[in-house]
This record gives sequence, structure tokens and C-alpha cells, in this order.
Amino acid sequence: MRVAVVRKDIKNLHLGIYPPDGRVRVAVPLVVSDAAVRVAVISKLRWIKRQRAAFERQDRESKREMVGGESHFFLGQRYRLDVVESQGPGHIVLRNRRTLELHTRPGWDTRRREQLLHRWYRERLREIIPPLVDKWQSALGVEVAAWGIKKMKTRWGSCNAEARRIWLNLELVKKPPECIEYLVVHELVHLIVRHHDDRFTALMDRHLPRWRLVRRTLNVAPLANDTWEY
Repeated sequence: MRVAVVRKDIKNLHLGIYPPDGRVRVAVPLVVSDAAVRVAVISKLRWIKRQRAAFERQDRESKREMVGGESHFFLGQRYRLDVVESQGPGHIVLRNRRTLELHTRPGWDTRRREQLLHRWYRERLREIIPPLVDKWQSALGVEVAAWGIKKMKTRWGSCNAEARRIWLNLELVKKPPECIEYLVVHELVHLIVRHHDDRFTALMDRHLPRWRLVRRTLNVAPLANDTWEY
């Protein structure tokens, strides 16, 4: 098993398994020896194999061509794409719970159509996140300095506790609403507890008792067709 080892000025060793194929990465304190890293990975071998098997079973979206008849996801719901060419500005309309209309100018290629969809996704996520942040800042007794949305290759969200800034993956807009809320809570809890230790788990259990079930829902949802890197 190939393991990427990244040495950082940190206190604890962190082991991660990343999509789409379960690549293994270990962030290691500068003072930890290679032998100690090997022992740490071996001790987690059973868990690593379970996580990699889960990635192998997970569905993948086929490559998007942005043509009529394709399936696209929004808030956990599958929509059929209907491309409508017109002279007006590009925009997107949800006609019902089954059809996503993408209005484009004649001659727009796949890239332009995809940019339009991603812009619409970002706008929708920017509407969804603020009330969740407000709700959970109050519940947790924390205050985030800033939050943002970006496409990430290896994780659903991240938190910089020192800057009190959180980032959420744009792909979340395709997942059920409870998955988005779970990620907001997850990252806000990291403002209190930096690592996934017992205290972190206790806070999640107290404030979001169903978080493990929601996490499972998120992790079995189809992954985007992309070249995941880290």
C-alpha cells in the first residue's frame, strides 16, 4: 500500500483516506520517525481497508457534456437537464422537481454551459449557508470571522481555527440539505476543538445526534466525475 507522508510543524499525526480511489495520506509532526509512521499506519490498517472499500463501492457521475437529457443533482434531487437556446442572458430555471432548464445563447460550448451551472450552484449555496451559520454560531457559542465556497478535491469542508474561517465545498449543493447543515456544524465545532478527538465527538453528539447517519448519507452520495488530487 502506497502512503503519502507529509511532514508539517504540527503536534499530532493525522491519517486521511481520500477519494476517488482511497489514497492514503499522513500528515506527520517533524519529530516523528519513519518507523513510528509505519507503526501508526499498520495499527489503522483495518480501518483504512474499510474506507477504501467504501470508495470503491461508491457511485460516480458520468462525465458531464451539458446536453439535454443528462442528469444533474441539486439538494439531493436528480434533475433532467433541458437546454434552451435563446438570445437573452444565460440563466437556469427549475421547472418542477424533475427538470432543470439551462437557458444559453446559441453556440455556447460545454465549458460556457458548465460555468453557468456552477455559478447558479454557487448562488444557491450562498443563499443556504448564512441562516445555518447564524443558527449554529448561536447554538455552539462561537463566531466565525468569514466563510467561503470553493471547489475542493479531497474534502467537503475545512476550518482555519486561527483565522476563524471556514470553507465549504461547492459540491455540497448537490447533496441533501441535512448534509450541508452537518458540514456547517462540523466546521464550526472545529473552532472549539481542532482535532477529531473525544471532545469533538461529544460536541457533535450533543448538538447534532444524527450526525453519523447524515455523514453516511453524504459519503454514499455519487461523487462528481473529476480528477481528485491532494
